[in-house]
Parts: sequence; C-alpha cells; structure tokens
Amino acid sequence: MNSELYLSDLESKPESLAALAAALEADDPFERLPRHAGRVLFLGMGSSRYAAGVAALRLRAAGVDAYAEYASAAATYPAGEDTLVIPISATGSSRETLDAAARYAGGPARLVTLTNQPGSPLAQAADLVIPMHAGEERGGVACRTFQHTLALLLALESRLTGTDRDVPALLRRAAQATADLLERRDEWLPLALELLDGPHGVYTIAPAERLSSAEQSALMFREGPRRPADACETGDWAHVDVYLTKTLDYRALLYPGSAYDAQAMDWVRQRESTVVTVGAEVKDATAAIRYRHDDDPDVALLTETLVAELVAAYWWQA
Repeated sequence: MNSELYLSDLESKPESLAALAAALEADDPFERLPRHAGRVLFLGMGSSRYAAGVAALRLRAAGVDAYAEYASAAATYPAGEDTLVIPISATGSSRETLDAAARYAGGPARLVTLTNQPGSPLAQAADLVIPMHAGEERGGVACRTFQHTLALLLALESRLTGTDRDVPALLRRAAQATADLLERRDEWLPLALELLDGPHGVYTIAPAERLSSAEQSALMFREGPRRPADACETGDWAHVDVYLTKTLDYRALLYPGSAYDAQAMDWVRQRESTVVTVGAEVKDATAAIRYRHDDDPDVALLTETLVAELVAAYWWQA
C-alpha cells in the first residue's frame, strides 16, 4: 500500500469512468443474461459487499428477489435453475469469495463474476465474467474498483428490471462530478481535514439506499491513515450511534438524502457535535461540500465517497 499512488488512483477516477462508459456503449456485458431471474444472490467481502448491499436493495424495491451475502457465511440460499449467483472480487482472489463461489460451481445456478482480473481464479470458475475496467490500483486500495462495481451493478439492474436507463450517460455525469471535486479540492479539502480531525475518530452516516457510501468511507479512514472510523445508516443512527455524541468529541461525515436527516441533526445540534455534509446543505451542519450534479442520487452514489477518500489520502500522506 502506498499513499502517493493511492492519491494518483483517485485522481484518475474521471478518466477511468469515461473509459467504462465507452466500454458499456461498445458492448453490453450482461447481454447473455436472461431478462429475469428467480433470485439474485450477491457474494462478496469488504467494498464488494458494500456495493452489493445497495444493489440488492434497489433490485428488491423493483420487485426482484435479491440478496447480498457475506461470502464468508457458512450457508446461504440454495441454488436453483433460476438463481443468478454473482460473486464479486476486484482481485478475483479473495479467499472467502472463492470458497463461496466453489459451492455453486457446476450446479444449476448461473455463476456470473464481477472482477477487475479476468484471468483470476474467480473468473475461471464462472459461467460469465464481467470485467470492471478499472485499471490497476497501484496504491493497493480498492477505490476505482468500488466505483466501477457500483456502476456495473446499476447496468445489471437495468437489465433485470427492464429500466430504460442510459448508464453510460450517468457515468459521464459521475465523471464530471468527480472531476469537479478533484479540481476544486483546494476550496473544500483543508476545512474538511480540519473539521474531521478529532481525537475519537470519524463517523460516517448515509441513507439505506446509499449505505455503501458510509461503509466505504469508514473503510478508507481505517485502511489508509489507520484512523478509528465506523459507518451507520441515518435512521438507525438515532438508535445505535446517538449515544456517542454525549461522551465523545463526535466528528461525522453525513451523506444527506434520508427522511431522517433532521432527526439525526437535532441531536447533533443539542450536543454541539461536528458534522460535515456532502452533496447538500443540511440545517445545523458545520460545513457542506457541494459538487456538480449532486442533486442526482445516482450520481451521488457513484461520486460522494471521493470526499472521504481524499481526506484519507491526505491524512495518510501526513
């Protein structure tokens, strides 16, 4: 792992997203899949599972029986002929994901792998391989692959639900949003570095529909600069994390969009905690970081973690 190369990986996100958009326009990687599946089962660990959790929720909301499971679970849904099993691993070599995929290989289910390494062991076990097109992450941290996983799962959603969504156009908007945050970092990053730099770690909060943003952000703080960090869903925050605001110097990064933002912020105001929002202004927040197209929830899903990733990169370098 290397902090300078990690920062370089982040800075190449717009170019990488544009390349993925072009790849999806040239060829639909999900074309060989049926239009409908009786059940969709995602398997993964870490960032892969974070992205899969949001994808499964979106599919269920559209009427598709979909679940995201820890690949390390000893047992989960049995496979049938109408089951689509999707193990996800950027490296294609995560031990837990390989073990989980092996339980379904050769069975009645269709095994479709998302990976950034098409020649990996995980890819060799699959009926269909979906390449992430994220390039080499030389910093050793899953950042572009996380973003590309989300993008490809949005394309899968369109396939399985029949949604008329122009995913390449969405990716280009996300590339513009990402570039905007990168180009204007001198305007917002110094304050974010200062406000989130507390003695008791940093906490990340997001609505269930974008919980992966909070989970990935907390992981970036732990993985690079090795800071204490934890993620929480916005509505659940009032039941599980609010207690920390009473005893800690509580610093949080909030991704707005939940019906329960105001509930959380009421406690924040009462206890004078520090909250930085990303993508919208929220009453009683200490600061807000805006970016191009941040009124589009799908752009936010693909973009907003860059704020935490850049904060983590600069803390790591320091």
